[in-house]
Amino acid sequence: MSAIRPWSALLGVALFASFVVAADWPQWRGPNRDDVSKEQDLQQEWPADGPSKLWLSDKVGIGYSGFAVVGDTLYTMGADDANESVLAINVADGSVKWSTPIGERLKNGWGDGPRCTPTIDGDRLYALGGRGGLACLSVADGSEVWKVEMKDFGGRTPNWGYCESPLIDGEKCLCTPGGSDGAILALNKTTGEKIWQSKDFTDGAQYSSIIAAEHSGKRQYIQLTQKSVVGVDAASGDILWTTGFEGRTAVIPTPIFHDGCVYVASGYGAGCKLVKLNDTAEPEEIYVNKNMTNHHGGVVLVGEHLYGYSDGKGWICQDFKTGEIVWSEKNKLGKGSLTCAGGKLYLYSERGGEAVLIDATPDGWQEHGRLKIDPQSMQRSQRGAIWTHPVVAGGKLFLRDQELLAAYDIKAN
Repeated sequence: MSAIRPWSALLGVALFASFVVAADWPQWRGPNRDDVSKEQDLQQEWPADGPSKLWLSDKVGIGYSGFAVVGDTLYTMGADDANESVLAINVADGSVKWSTPIGERLKNGWGDGPRCTPTIDGDRLYALGGRGGLACLSVADGSEVWKVEMKDFGGRTPNWGYCESPLIDGEKCLCTPGGSDGAILALNKTTGEKIWQSKDFTDGAQYSSIIAAEHSGKRQYIQLTQKSVVGVDAASGDILWTTGFEGRTAVIPTPIFHDGCVYVASGYGAGCKLVKLNDTAEPEEIYVNKNMTNHHGGVVLVGEHLYGYSDGKGWICQDFKTGEIVWSEKNKLGKGSLTCAGGKLYLYSERGGEAVLIDATPDGWQEHGRLKIDPQSMQRSQRGAIWTHPVVAGGKLFLRDQELLAAYDIKAN
């Protein structure tokens, strides 16, 4: 951390770290928001019929919400006929510990319900409903601590609902209401009161989630919208730098910060972009191309290579520094999402519900097993697919298809 950060923020980070162990996955894309787990002692090869299924729950409700896993509890969101709720699930057997409604059910032709992954910070949880209600709850029993609405900060619900997963950084809770009052919002995580709003950055909300980064002695928050990639000062919300991005229809994947550079990608033909940050308000453009046209399955950086599904090309490995494709594989698995743990990639197809284990290597597709989630949801919208990303935590692989949540044993024997 930078030496200029306030002691209160450093203390907040230290306290947060004290609650997180190697097997925990406390927020969207894990502890560092990079979708790379530090967990070891995982199976390097799956049995012919896949790893053992530990349990299957049909109690998590409709929606595409992902998972946060801390200790013996998994946290997610789902909707019943009327409301969206945050749920705490017992990792041992899939039973529901508690469920708390936080807002009305989002209606959408591609699938109703929440999209956010809850964020766990010590004894509190933060979750954003599809219609824009942001709630802070107690992890012990789900009781409400505070709640605000994005519309009260000038936000307007995007076409597919609010999908962002809140970021907790020090004493702040960060989210993106979007709009003329300021696209990015920082709240006091304890009280829900506004600290600042990025009044000079007013793009509409899209579907990406904020990341935090340290660069040139400054703590900053990086976000992607349909028009821009931006870095704002963590202390004030002032714009530090911005670069244009030609997003189309929906911009979803989370930005990646590495070695002083910011990488973004999107679907609908937009492609990807890498910029190098400097001490000016305009970063240096390294490349813009369509090699990684990633819709919503996410991109993972392992070493100096990026992995993800690129529309029209299949699963690809892309060189981070040059943007060139190292390898591609279109025939062995359809479009989907992914995560990384123990040097392996866990791919999850959106149509067939297959999960495949491959090496995270620039040497090509090297497969080590596959499984198919069974049963699959009968409640999923006909226009929708399996869009919840896989998560590895505590020696388990968690997969979701709407109201169905499955846990598989992937610990090394």
